[in-house]
Amino acid sequence: MAAYAVRRILLMIPTLFAIMVVNFFIVQAAPGGPVQQMISKLRGTEVSATERVTGGGNEIKAQNSGENSRYRGARGLDPAFIKQLEKEYGFDKPPLQRFILMMKNYLTFNFGNSFFQDRSVVGLIRDKLPVSISIGLWTTLITYLVSIPLGIRKAVRDGSRFDVWTSGVIIFGYAVPSFLFAVLLIVLFAGGSYWSIFPLRGLTSDNWASLDWPHKILDYFWHIALPIIALVIGGFATLTMLTKNCFLDEINKQYVLTARAKGLTEHRVLYGHVFRNAMLLVVAGFPAAFIGILFTGSLLIEVIFSLDGLGLLGFEAAINRDYPIMFGTLYVFTLIGLVLKLVSDLTYMLIDPRIDFARRGA
Repeated sequence: MAAYAVRRILLMIPTLFAIMVVNFFIVQAAPGGPVQQMISKLRGTEVSATERVTGGGNEIKAQNSGENSRYRGARGLDPAFIKQLEKEYGFDKPPLQRFILMMKNYLTFNFGNSFFQDRSVVGLIRDKLPVSISIGLWTTLITYLVSIPLGIRKAVRDGSRFDVWTSGVIIFGYAVPSFLFAVLLIVLFAGGSYWSIFPLRGLTSDNWASLDWPHKILDYFWHIALPIIALVIGGFATLTMLTKNCFLDEINKQYVLTARAKGLTEHRVLYGHVFRNAMLLVVAGFPAAFIGILFTGSLLIEVIFSLDGLGLLGFEAAINRDYPIMFGTLYVFTLIGLVLKLVSDLTYMLIDPRIDFARRGA
């Protein structure tokens, strides 16, 4: 197992590097880079996302002016000021040199400062991470607490009326995206059109610090209820069906028939023999499920409910072309994803010693 873990860790290096290379040069080709964003703010104009660009996303050809300008809207600005902006944002260097310098800094987790928030990227990530972790942990926990018992019951009552109608609910939940559930919950319960029971934004109230501990806990769950419900409804279908199929596969095996023939009760057979083997895939997949909810599923939910987490931070950085935040969060997310994928594989091997990825890879 140790040799396999070392090989996987070494493989993370080129994987992480390739992801950063692809995303870096894709972003450079996008219109409206940081320099253009600052010029637009000074001019009080906005940059269209469909304008033609050249030169790494910042050199925009002037349209209908008869003048070739490096940045749209820069006419009339002091060229020395433009040069200063380029130097400030690092665009006085060619793209390849910028990328190499960025990766050297990222090796020591030096992500620099945000272009537009005047704060370090590490500080921003540290401040936003508790919100995203809170959403990810509660969603994953509730999803497992609902999906595993439901999947077991569906397997035991396979083909019954209960199995049929719950399958219909699961298929519906799987087909409708979480953000649509979020919009529906806002319309119904957050003052959209019907009831105003839950707050629309934030993880806590403005006076949260002045509350006593019981009211702090209630206020926290009051704010997080709708986002968690939206994520759980859209995410429990896959885990429920995985649990059901794992149990059905184990129930039909010979050792279950043998245990029943020995006179063991159905409860003892189900939870003393089948449960341990059927839950291997479900339990070992917990790290991957958590990272999926934390860094992909909650992004739109954070935006919709104005939760100040990593998803909202990354979304605003993409809109504002705040490259240090964009690439810093991408680097951290990718690294965490690769590590948790390794943890997931090692968990398989620890739960079931018969699984040997190292021998299979050889």
